[in-house]
Amino acid sequence: MAPQEWSDKRERQYAHIKDSAMERGESEDTAKEIAARTVNKERARAGESEQASRTSTEDMSSGERGGKRSHSGAKGRTKDQLYEEAKRKGVDGRSTMTKDELKDAVDD
Repeated sequence: MAPQEWSDKRERQYAHIKDSAMERGESEDTAKEIAARTVNKERARAGESEQASRTSTEDMSSGERGGKRSHSGAKGRTKDQLYEEAKRKGVDGRSTMTKDELKDAVDD
């Protein structure tokens, strides 16, 4: 379930997002993950969390994005998102890579 430090507003937001994902056919576990990640990102953007990643605070809001970059959509992941994934995977030379090079490196 949702962490206790969430406000009532965030609890309602979590429930709404989870229900919407399940209506789209996602499994309950996947729906919970999508909802928790979305709420946590919104908390970070609003300054409600102790830690926040650069992509959480500088990227467009999830409401504004509305699935524009989900999976392999029109533009796919942003360069910042690809860079962060490359950093997690320990890809050498990532700081000088283009978006396409980052995509190739993280998708291998």
